Amino acid sequence: MDIEKSTMERARKWLDGNFDPKTKDEVARMMKEDPKELGESFYKTLEFGTGGLRGIMGVGTNRMNIYTVGMATQGLANYLKSQFADRPISVAVAHDSRNNSDLFAKTTADIFAANGFTVYLFEALRPTPELSFAIRHLHCQSGVVITASHNPKEYNGYKAYWEDGAQVVAPHDKNIIEEVGKIESVDQVKWNGGDGKIVTIGEDIDKAYLAKVASVTLSPEAVAKYGDVSIVYTPIHGTGITLVPKALEMCGFKNITVIEEQSTPDGNFPTVVSPNPEEASALKLAIERAEKIGADLVIATDPDADRIGIAVRDDKGRMVLLNGNQTGTILTYYLLTRWKELGKLKGKEFIVKTIVTTELIASIAESFGVEYYDVLTGFKFIAGVIRDNEGKKQYIGGGEESYGYLTGDFVRDKDAVSASVLVAEAMAWAKGQGLSLWQLLEVIYRKYGYYKEGMVYITKQGKEGAEAIAKMMSDMRSNPPKKLGSSAVVTIKDYQLREETDLKSGAKKPIDLPVSNVLQFITEDGSKVSVRPSGTEPKIKFYFGVREPLAEGADIDKADKAANAKIEAIKRDLWI
Repeated sequence: MDIEKSTMERARKWLDGNFDPKTKDEVARMMKEDPKELGESFYKTLEFGTGGLRGIMGVGTNRMNIYTVGMATQGLANYLKSQFADRPISVAVAHDSRNNSDLFAKTTADIFAANGFTVYLFEALRPTPELSFAIRHLHCQSGVVITASHNPKEYNGYKAYWEDGAQVVAPHDKNIIEEVGKIESVDQVKWNGGDGKIVTIGEDIDKAYLAKVASVTLSPEAVAKYGDVSIVYTPIHGTGITLVPKALEMCGFKNITVIEEQSTPDGNFPTVVSPNPEEASALKLAIERAEKIGADLVIATDPDADRIGIAVRDDKGRMVLLNGNQTGTILTYYLLTRWKELGKLKGKEFIVKTIVTTELIASIAESFGVEYYDVLTGFKFIAGVIRDNEGKKQYIGGGEESYGYLTGDFVRDKDAVSASVLVAEAMAWAKGQGLSLWQLLEVIYRKYGYYKEGMVYITKQGKEGAEAIAKMMSDMRSNPPKKLGSSAVVTIKDYQLREETDLKSGAKKPIDLPVSNVLQFITEDGSKVSVRPSGTEPKIKFYFGVREPLAEGADIDKADKAANAKIEAIKRDLWI
C-alpha cells in the first residue's frame, strides 16, 4: 500500500520528535507492519471542531492521545489568555469512565496549571452536566470534560466549555480552532509547572449540584404519595452511578433497583456492544430485570450521563422503549401542564428544541401559549438561546431527539441526572391522574395528533468514508427528491446556504440560524425529512417525521401502522 507523502512526513516527525519510547515503537511498528493503520492514524491531524475533539484512541495525529489532547489544551489556554488578560483564569476539568479518560483529564489539568491557571479537577469521574454546573458555580472562565459520550469503546473525546457553562459557540469556537491550529509541535506545549495550581473538587460540588436538581421538581405531593414506584436504573458502566441514584432518592423515590452488572464504571463496556441508550440492546439487562420484578420504569444513562433512555409499561403491561422524541414530548407536556397549574406561566416563558426534533413539541408549546425556539442540532445552540434571553424571558425546558434534555438553567448542557428525576416525577404525577406514562403519551396523541419519527444512519469509516458522506450530501443538493412517499416535496431548507425554497412559487427566504451542513425536505402532507452528517461520529443521518390525524376514539395502532408505512415509503424513495 502506497502512503501519501504528507502522511509519512507526519509519522516521521513522531518517530524523531519528543515523544515517549512506547509511542515511537508503535509508529515504527505501523511503518513496518501495518501501512493501512499508519495511513488512518496520520493522514490528517485530528480536527479540533466546534465541540472539541473526538476520535479513536491510539498513536498518531488523527488519534486521541496525550499529545493531541495536550496540543488542543495549549491552544485553548492561549486563547483564554488572550480573552481574559485582565484577570486570573480558572478552569474546571472532569472526565467519564472511558479508558484513558482519567489520564487525559490529568494531562489537561497539568497543562492548564503550567499556563498559570487555577484548575478545579474532579477527584474522580463525574457526569458532564456537573462539569457545566461547576464552571458556573466556581465562576470559571472555561472547562473541559474528557468524554466521547455514547460512542463505542475505541473512542474518546475532549469537550470545551465557556464561562457560561455551555460548549463554546461563535466567535469563540472558530477562534479556538485557529489557536489550536497554531500549535504545530508538542514542543510548543507547556507540559510541566504550575505546582499548587490544581484544586481537587468533589463532594461539595455534588451537594450544590444536587440541591439545584431538586429545585426544578414540580410535584412533591405526588412523589410523597407515589414515591414507592419501582424504578430500575442502569448507568451502562458510566458516570451516572455517582449521582442518579442519589438524586432520585433525595427527591423522594425509595424503590430503586440498580443493575449491578452495569454499575461499575468500565471503559470496555463489557455487557453491551455500544453504551448508547438510544439502542435497545443497551437496556436489555435493565428491561429483563424490570419484567422480573414488575417495575414501572426503566432509566438508562450513557457513559457521561448527559443522555437518558427510558422504558415504560404499555397498555398490555409490557416494558417498551420510548424514543427520544416521545420522552421529550412527555417532559414538555408535564412541565407546561404543571407550570400552568402552579400559576407560573406569566407570558414570558419559552422552550427550545432542535430542527430535527418532533414538531409535536412545538404544537404543545403553542397550545399553552408558550414561545418555542428551533435551533440547530447540538445543545450549545439551546444554551445559546438561554443565554440570549437571560434577564428577559424564563427558560422552562428543552431537548433534542437524541435523548438529551435540560430543565432549569443552572446547567447549560443536556442533563440526564435532572431528566431522570423529572421522568420519575412525571410518572408519579400521571399516577395521581390515574394514568401510566404510556397512557399519558396516548392522551397527548389524542389531543395533538399521532406524530411518528424515525432515524436511519449510514456509517462510513475513515478517510474514504468521510469522502463518501460528503458526496452523498453534494448529490442530494444537486438532485433533491421531488417526492417522498406519496407526497410531493414543496419546501427545501438548506442550512448550509441558510436558505429556504418554496418549490411551488420558487420564492426563497433566509434562514436565521448559523451555517450548518443540513438539508430538510418538507412535503405537501407535512412530512419532514432531515439529512446531515454527524458532527461526532463517522455517520450520515436521516431523520423522518410524519403525522397522522387521530380522531376521538380512533385506533392508535392503526395510526401507528399508517405512520410507519409513510416512513418506509420515504426510505424507499431515498434508497435507504
